Amino acid sequence: MKKGRTLLAAAAMLAAGTSLALADGELHIYNWGNYTSPDMIKKFEQTYNVKVTITDYDSNDTALAKIRQGGHGFDIAVPSQSFVPIWIQEGLVLETNPGQMENGKNLAPEWANPDFDPGRKYSVPWQWGTVGLDVNTDVYKGDINTWSIIFDPPDELKGKVNVVPEMTDVMFAAIKYHGGEWCTNDKDLLRKVRDTLVNAKQYWVAMEYGTIEKMVSGDFAAAVDWNGSVLRQRLQKPSIKYGYPKEGFEYWSDNVVVLKDAKNVENAKLFQNFIMDPENAAMISAFARYANGIAGSDKYMPADMKDAPELVVPEDMKARGEFIKLCDPAVQDIYTRIWTELQK
Repeated sequence: MKKGRTLLAAAAMLAAGTSLALADGELHIYNWGNYTSPDMIKKFEQTYNVKVTITDYDSNDTALAKIRQGGHGFDIAVPSQSFVPIWIQEGLVLETNPGQMENGKNLAPEWANPDFDPGRKYSVPWQWGTVGLDVNTDVYKGDINTWSIIFDPPDELKGKVNVVPEMTDVMFAAIKYHGGEWCTNDKDLLRKVRDTLVNAKQYWVAMEYGTIEKMVSGDFAAAVDWNGSVLRQRLQKPSIKYGYPKEGFEYWSDNVVVLKDAKNVENAKLFQNFIMDPENAAMISAFARYANGIAGSDKYMPADMKDAPELVVPEDMKARGEFIKLCDPAVQDIYTRIWTELQK
């Protein structure tokens, strides 16, 4: 512990704008549920003598609304790349310049200067992955690489489909299913999207985030899901496979930001630097089962992640993936209205 305090004090003295915020020894993290490595958190706590608390959220919209309200008590949040510009533009995050931190040198080149945060002035990579199809092939033995499994399910899957309630992911899938482009405002196409979603809902058993347990137990047989989630399922139940929809699929990344009204700013900066260490980044990936944006972390990864089909996008499918951004407000409003109707 003495060593931890010494390191903490040294870090405080070197940090720009150092204050007494470190003295309370706390860090409050607001993150997606079932997404934070307990071992990595324990290592951070022991290294810096900081007590960490974690509060879960279930969607980008939930997180953004909570932070906008203020009075939340959080120091750190983990928004997706399509939402990071909103957090920056609305002044919800601090410019901590992670790219210039000691471990900023470990940022993988492709993640060092992203469009959503040029120069990494605000955010640090957490995890990245894809949105695709989650199918129990004991139940369904047909083609799993098409969004029709969700929007026009075969008889074997009717009443056994779960759709994670993340508006951006589901709207993207439905638009691609109809051959459209993300952020389209084509009224005829969006009418088809709306009708498809509303009609397909009768064949869904749920719209929830608890996919891992229920796919493994057999309560669900197919789902819209994230690749790391499906990897965790397959390791428990080999018949579960991950499909890359031929109509198009989404790449995403989640990123750690320090909140403007954080009470423990220096501890939050320490955490940003800490997770850019390759071994620590690998601990996050080993738990959540997604790739990260830190060079050199591969050698610390579990062996079963090296060639996992959920993580290695097939060469013939790579070009079908797309990193998406938030659409213009007018288009976003249309998508929100469709989503609201779907949830009735």
